[in-house]
Amino acid sequence: MTSSVTSAEISVITEQKAHAARPVTSAVISVLAVRNLTNIKTEAYITLRPRNHNPQLYPSMFPWLFPYGYGGLGTPKKIPISDAEHKRHLLMYHDKRFQTDIYFPFVAFSHEQIKAATTGGFLATDRGNFDQMSERLLTLKPEVLTSLANRMEAGEVIHPETEDEKNCYQVIKDLDHVGGHVQGSTTSKKYMRNEIWSLIAAKGAPSWFITLSPADVKHPICIYYADTKQEFKPTILEHNDRFRIVTRNPVAAARFFHLMVSLFIQHILGVGTDHLGIYGQTTAYYGTVEQ
Repeated sequence: MTSSVTSAEISVITEQKAHAARPVTSAVISVLAVRNLTNIKTEAYITLRPRNHNPQLYPSMFPWLFPYGYGGLGTPKKIPISDAEHKRHLLMYHDKRFQTDIYFPFVAFSHEQIKAATTGGFLATDRGNFDQMSERLLTLKPEVLTSLANRMEAGEVIHPETEDEKNCYQVIKDLDHVGGHVQGSTTSKKYMRNEIWSLIAAKGAPSWFITLSPADVKHPICIYYADTKQEFKPTILEHNDRFRIVTRNPVAAARFFHLMVSLFIQHILGVGTDHLGIYGQTTAYYGTVEQ
């Protein structure tokens, strides 16, 4: 069995070997990105592929981040990893170019939401009452739904009475089967409220309500996360410099927030440790992120 190698692949392999021994500057990355785009076959753009199995999707969208055209999601690997773990690996790349790119984090998160919604849709089709769900969607009356929305917006407490109103309420419940898989959706927030009520029923009412707001632009750890320097120096920078460094890297701000909240839960609340928290023995906690 023989395999053919195109001139474009030979060129990429040669470029990889040539730059493997020395750092690749931004100018070289730009040149490689343009060359990679011109070498991609036209069929790659017009061939229909599954949305979740297209290794050339991200290299084609972000040629400046994947200058060699390799490393996209779905690329065969010796040790299989999930797409979410692959994106996490890319965001932690050593030169932080994935972190500071203004498009990649947003597209990667939006892609995860689309996949979650698609998964929820497929699971909904496997339900035994999917025929009834489809019938309700097809017979839904928009004017009734608009009337209910206007009455709710006015603050009225509505109890569905007619069959059309009951149908609208049931459609909303049907859509929860899809929206519940999507992070940040209204259904996911409703599920979180149900978890909180269940926790209160099991452990009792909470004793403390605490709001955390770590000052990322003032903390040296966050500035170190956001900066591209490898050596940590606790140098006090001007406010404008710190503000620009942190706002340029939202991934660093998210990492810093996660670190501060984790340390608060561990050391202040005493969860997972052999000492009491400063508020006493913590039996349970529940945390959410404000939007």
